[in-house]
Amino acid sequence: MKDGLFRILYKYFLKTGMSENLALYLNLIIWLVGILLFVWLLDLIILKVLRALSVRIARKSKTNLDDFLVAHRVPSYVAHIFPLILLFKFVPMAFIGFDYVGVLVLKILHILFVLLALALVKRLFRSTTDYLKTKPRFHDKPIDSYIQVFMIFAWIVGVMAVFAIITGVEIWKFFTALGAGSAIILLIFKDSILGLVASIQVSINDMVGIGDWITFDKYGADGDVIEINLATVKVQNFDKTITTIPTYAMISDSFKNWRGMQVSGGRRIKRAMTISQKSVRFLSDEDLTELKRVQLIAEYLNTRTSEINAYNTQQDVDKSLNINGRNLTNFGVFRKYVSSYLEKHSAINKTMTLMVRQLEPTPQGIPLEIYAFSADKRWENYEYVMSDIFDHLLAALPYFELKVFELPTSLGGEK
Repeated sequence: MKDGLFRILYKYFLKTGMSENLALYLNLIIWLVGILLFVWLLDLIILKVLRALSVRIARKSKTNLDDFLVAHRVPSYVAHIFPLILLFKFVPMAFIGFDYVGVLVLKILHILFVLLALALVKRLFRSTTDYLKTKPRFHDKPIDSYIQVFMIFAWIVGVMAVFAIITGVEIWKFFTALGAGSAIILLIFKDSILGLVASIQVSINDMVGIGDWITFDKYGADGDVIEINLATVKVQNFDKTITTIPTYAMISDSFKNWRGMQVSGGRRIKRAMTISQKSVRFLSDEDLTELKRVQLIAEYLNTRTSEINAYNTQQDVDKSLNINGRNLTNFGVFRKYVSSYLEKHSAINKTMTLMVRQLEPTPQGIPLEIYAFSADKRWENYEYVMSDIFDHLLAALPYFELKVFELPTSLGGEK
């Protein structure tokens, strides 16, 4: 019946005495133009209706998934499906007497349908990606990596479908050939396969996520992760430059992830000042009397001097030499002062490790290390807290008659 419909003009032209070839060409042109014009108008109408409908639904719905679908023009691509199906049905029939060309046009339409499907799938994936990134549950997940993997498989299937359409060979035979050429495929997609495996391991083991601060010395990266995809991890360094790291390097090389510090109760302060060994000495009674004016250690000194005097008296210690018996040193008292100062400091987290320790002496002096945690983890505030602490301690050293080791500019040793 359809074939008869498309032959009406052809038969009419023949009755008017027109040659058969001219009748065929004229019949083809008229029907082809008519079909294309009708399909174009239908496509335009469906496109406007779907676009207006989708925008209205997106404005009224509570979820923002449809907003992303509209933003990525998914309804526009859906609108092309029905007109393309009509072309499948009617365009080949218009090629009466042109069977070879009709078959060729049908193959082109099938290829266009495959490309339309791939474009639609790609935009659906993009919409899904943007939607999931708005969810806190998926905020630090490498969604881009998974979407790229799906798109690779989609493109592989699409390319095979196009080859099958062009050659007329069934698509399952291409999959058979794919197994035979797997070595070549593995070589071509080596980086993608490594990236896929790495992305899965990174995600499963929760090694790194979007927003994590990482330090990767091998690639000069020190900043926040802004993107994780199949092939690369992008890090925005603190100087605002971007470092690109291969995804598989996240499992093959060593890097530092600062997330543990960011989610903990504080940021570690681990810094030492080097005290000159020549300034370390025993404290006399006059020194102790003067230091008892320092409020942070006054109670400590009263308790310790009472204990030490009682011990020395009980042991009948000869105190004509300070080395005899038990004594307090200016370095030891200063260490207690630093500990008391940190315990009273409002910016230090008291629930985490707080320690003032003496490290192994060096040729430059005796390092006194502070090991504590700043309650404020923000970089600028952390640096301010640490500087504030050491400003105070350096200024407090003269009260204990201690000196920080400094290399003189000319002698190469301490003054």
